Amino acid sequence: MNSTRTRVWLATLTILAFLGLLVGCSRKSPEDVVVRPLPAPVTPESAPVTIGAILSLTGPASPSGEPQKNIVQMLVEQVNAQGGVLGRPLEVIVRDDESTPAGAVKAANDLIEQGVVAIIGPSTTPSTMPLKDICQEAGVPLIACAAGKTITDPVASYVFAVPQTNTLAVEKCFDYLEKQGIDKVASIYVANPFGEDGRENIAALAAEKGIEIVAVETFGGDDTDMTTQLTKIKAAEPGALICWGTNPGPASVTKDAKTIGLDVPILQSHGVANMKFIELAGEAANGVQLPAGRLIVWEQLADDDPHKDVLREFATTYQEEYGQAPTIFAGYAYDAFWIAVQAITEAGEADRAKVRDAIEQIKDFQGTAGVFNYSAEDHNGLTMDAFVWVKIVDGAWQLAE
Repeated sequence: MNSTRTRVWLATLTILAFLGLLVGCSRKSPEDVVVRPLPAPVTPESAPVTIGAILSLTGPASPSGEPQKNIVQMLVEQVNAQGGVLGRPLEVIVRDDESTPAGAVKAANDLIEQGVVAIIGPSTTPSTMPLKDICQEAGVPLIACAAGKTITDPVASYVFAVPQTNTLAVEKCFDYLEKQGIDKVASIYVANPFGEDGRENIAALAAEKGIEIVAVETFGGDDTDMTTQLTKIKAAEPGALICWGTNPGPASVTKDAKTIGLDVPILQSHGVANMKFIELAGEAANGVQLPAGRLIVWEQLADDDPHKDVLREFATTYQEEYGQAPTIFAGYAYDAFWIAVQAITEAGEADRAKVRDAIEQIKDFQGTAGVFNYSAEDHNGLTMDAFVWVKIVDGAWQLAE
C-alpha cells in the first residue's frame, strides 16, 4: 500500500474506528466525543484475537461477498498497524459459503472449532438463517451482513445484524405508495428466506394500511424469464409492482415488465441497491425506485447531513484503493467489523459471552448503514431513518426525497 493510501487509512481509522470506542458518551456531536487512547503496541509473543468471516465469495451472491472480503482484509491490516486489539494482533479467518446455506453451516462449524471470538457475515439471508441456531447453541456472537427480519426477530441472544431489515424497507415502500395515492399493488418475490420475509412484511403492512394486494407471484433464484408471472400481474391491473429479491432475478423482472408493457411504478427492495442491478437490467432500470442506505447517494446529501462525513471517508478511501465506488454490501462488512472490534475492546478480553454483552450495549454507533442502537429487545439496532428513497435516472442513483 503506498504512503498516500496509508495516510488516508490511518486518518480514517483515527476518525472512524476509535470514534466507536467511547467511554459512556454519545456520538451525536463532536464536543461530546471522548476518544480512547490507541491500544498498546503488538508484541511478537502476543496471541492473536481471532474473528471469523463467512462471506459469499463464489456463486450467485459473490457480487456481495467479494467487496466484503476486500474491506475486511484491509481493515485488519490497518488495525494491526495501529496496535491491534487489546494489545494483541487481530486475525480474521475468511471462509467462503459458496452462496449456499450448506456452505455457511460448514464454514461456521469450522470457525467455531477454531475458537473464533465472533463471526461476521454471512452475506445473504438464506446462508444466515441456519447459523442462528448454530451460533446460539455454541455461544458465539454472530453479526450478520444480511437483511432478513427473521435473523433478529425473534431475538436470539448471540445473533445480531447490521443491514436495514425488510420490515423497515417495506415501511419505506408503503410511505411512497401512500404519498402517491396508490391503493392497489402486486408483489413478486424470490422463493428463499429473504424473498419470503419480504412477502410477509408486504402482506402485513398492506392489511394495516388498507392497500389491496391484487396479485402475488414468485420466482426461483436461477430463473431468467418472468414473463408468465408478470402477464398475470398485468391482468390484475395494479397501481404499482413491488419486487423482493437479490440479483439477478429482480433485474429479469424489471426487463420483462418493460417488455410486456407493464407500465406502473416498479419498486425494488434494498437487496438490489448496487450497480450490478443497473448493469443487469440495462435501460429498463431507469425509473425503478427503492429504499436504500445513504452510501449509494452520499455525494448528493446535504453538507450538514450528520451521516455524510463517515460515508465520505469510507467511500473515498475504498475508491482510492479499488478504483470503484464501494457497494452497500462492503458497507455492511465495514459496520460488522467495527462493531466486533468495539465490542472486544469494551469487553476487555476475547471472551465470547462478554463480547456478546458488549455488542448488545452499543449505542449511537455511526456506521455506513445508519446509527446503531442495540438492546436486549433489538439486535438490528436501526430505525427507518437508516433509509432514503432513491430512483434510477439515466443509469445512475438519484436521491428522490
